[in-house]
Amino acid sequence: MPVASLRRAARETVSGLPREFWWLWTSTLVNRLGSFVATFMALYLTLDRGYSASYAGLVASLHGLGGVVSSLGGGVMADRLGRRPTLLVAQSATAASVALLGFVHDPVAIAAVAFLVGMASNASRPAVQAMMADIVRPEDRIRAFSLNYWAINLGFAVSSMAAGFIAEFSYLAGFLIEAGMTALCAVVVFLKLPESRPERTATQKAAEEGIGLGTVLRDRRYMGVVGLSFLVALVFQQGSVGLPVAMGEAGFTPADYGLAIAVNGILVVALQIPLTRFIQDRDPRRLLVVSSVLAGYGFGLTSFAGSVGVFALIVCVWTLGEMINAPTQTGIVVRLSPVHGRGRYQGVYTLSWSLAALVAPLMSGLVIDRFGAEWLWGLCTAVGTAAAIGYGVLMRRMPEEEREQRSKTETETSVPAAAEAAGG
Repeated sequence: MPVASLRRAARETVSGLPREFWWLWTSTLVNRLGSFVATFMALYLTLDRGYSASYAGLVASLHGLGGVVSSLGGGVMADRLGRRPTLLVAQSATAASVALLGFVHDPVAIAAVAFLVGMASNASRPAVQAMMADIVRPEDRIRAFSLNYWAINLGFAVSSMAAGFIAEFSYLAGFLIEAGMTALCAVVVFLKLPESRPERTATQKAAEEGIGLGTVLRDRRYMGVVGLSFLVALVFQQGSVGLPVAMGEAGFTPADYGLAIAVNGILVVALQIPLTRFIQDRDPRRLLVVSSVLAGYGFGLTSFAGSVGVFALIVCVWTLGEMINAPTQTGIVVRLSPVHGRGRYQGVYTLSWSLAALVAPLMSGLVIDRFGAEWLWGLCTAVGTAAAIGYGVLMRRMPEEEREQRSKTETETSVPAAAEAAGG
């Protein structure tokens, strides 16, 4: 009986979404299955090329800086050129730059190409999120974003394990495999995904001309959400930057950290789909408040961890917050974005995570070196609490009738393909 219930729940979770969504989902999964550079760049530079840890950190920062730059550029391209052309350009450029990175040896050239890889790979994110919002009905978006998040984590979990074996054989093979998989994503987009940008009337075209990055930055409510997203992202980033450093200083080995952090991927893959059914019709304000509290206090509990088992249990706490936050927050971003400005709005939202990826390593290193790891976990608790309060206050300013009106407008302006899929 429980097995039958699980099967029924899985069917309900994946049913009713348009075919175009599943091709986009497949592209995301393939892309993550081939990810290699972000996982093993530091090991490649230090062990295979013999560069210092400082140089490896510089390259990682330049890779992140490229992502910051392209967050805005990718959003503008998605609105002006369209979602499909932006995806094709970004994925083709990523494939070419990743392949090139495997062949360059000069330290300046490696740093420059790493910047290009970061810029190209991140440029597709606003387009993916905007396309998903275009083709999925408003009432199904939380479910769709959750399934996409599940695909990202499933692909990353598999690729991380495979990349370890590939690295033992050849780092170059890893770069070429990622380039090939990314090129395959571009082929999927080219063959299976039509342009999803809503058709525009003359009035809407004129309105779109008035939507620039300045428009997004002047949207106080939206920028409030972006600011809160940055705070939450700072906390979640500590799982990959602050936690390994703190565990190392406490005498734990890299293998111990690997065991503890593996719980994150396992939980997402195992629980994201059933959790989606639980949260899809819940109040997003409460979900964001709860997820922020779980994130902040989850990392705060790290101060009391003294064994790998306890670290793993604590990872469970903030991973639950991560699983709730990711689809819910993305859904709110779409809800607050004008239909014909989704690319720019998604680009600014993506920027909040890219900036957090730059700031988090600096923040964690500074706090741990000067004050100790306990202060870092206390700071995470404070930041998570501040984000929870912020969401509670900010979401009050979004009345239910306004949400329904936005959903109605978005439904009426959806692309024909989405309407046909919904009717089928």
